[in-house]
Amino acid sequence: MKKGKTAAKTAHYRIHQMSAAQFDEQFPNEDACKAYLTRNRWPDGVVRCPRCGFEAQEHGTKPFHWQCYNCAPVTSYRFSVLVDTIFENTNKPLRDWFRVMHLMLTSKKGMSALQIFRYMGFGSYKTAWGMCAKIRVALGNVEFKQLVGYVEVDETYVGGKAKNKHRNKRGGPPGASGQGTFGKTPVVGAISRKGNVIARVVEHTDVRTLNAFVREAVSNKVSLISTDEHGGYKYLSKDFPHGMVHHTSGEYVHGAVHTNTIEGFWSIVKRGIIGTFHKVSKKYLPLYVNEFEFRYNNRENPDIFGAAIRAC
Repeated sequence: MKKGKTAAKTAHYRIHQMSAAQFDEQFPNEDACKAYLTRNRWPDGVVRCPRCGFEAQEHGTKPFHWQCYNCAPVTSYRFSVLVDTIFENTNKPLRDWFRVMHLMLTSKKGMSALQIFRYMGFGSYKTAWGMCAKIRVALGNVEFKQLVGYVEVDETYVGGKAKNKHRNKRGGPPGASGQGTFGKTPVVGAISRKGNVIARVVEHTDVRTLNAFVREAVSNKVSLISTDEHGGYKYLSKDFPHGMVHHTSGEYVHGAVHTNTIEGFWSIVKRGIIGTFHKVSKKYLPLYVNEFEFRYNNRENPDIFGAAIRAC
């Protein structure tokens, strides 16, 4: 009986994303996609000009087109629902964009551009890669609120071992074996337990960089910040309630102080990069971090697809 109640409770809290069949039913054609985009761009029903913000009038003959006489009183400024979005000036149907976004959002560890290229049957890999990149940029434009409550802060390093790289790409001092962080890209993150995560690619993990990140991401009304013993966090206690666990001494939990939640998020990121994308350059790593952050923060949002569309 107890087992049945537990299963029922788990099912109650499980969030189901839109299935493939539901996608086909909701977006059977281009007009359905444009209508959905219109509703999410202007949820109050008032279409506003992307240039000046004034209310626009419907175009007489073209559906999903409007005119703004405030920008051009004589001839009017004409725009479509795609203007000022990542879909503007695209030669791909909006339904293809929606399908690609749906595939990216329903895959916990992401889907590579090569797999999307094969699945969608595009003419070139560059098309799929460009669409994925634009979507990742848009997902990173979502405004965040500073974290409160019990917050964990930690850093990780993305990239292969230096010993497996060409000598001129290893970095670090001469003679370094490459077992450490040389040649890898640091990423710092803060996560509220049972809440959202904020992650950023950084150049260094020194005191100045880490403290600046914490002040940006974490509210001064936080209940507790948990970190490991990294030297970059040693001055946090001056401005925040700060607890530390000493991983080098085998300590991973000390009362309410631990970094298990943020390490769980790093595990998702690493499994995605290693298992799905295989290799991510430092230049584009922030875009992939955007994607993982957005999916994690909307993991309990049944309208994750709508949230992504609104970010575009």
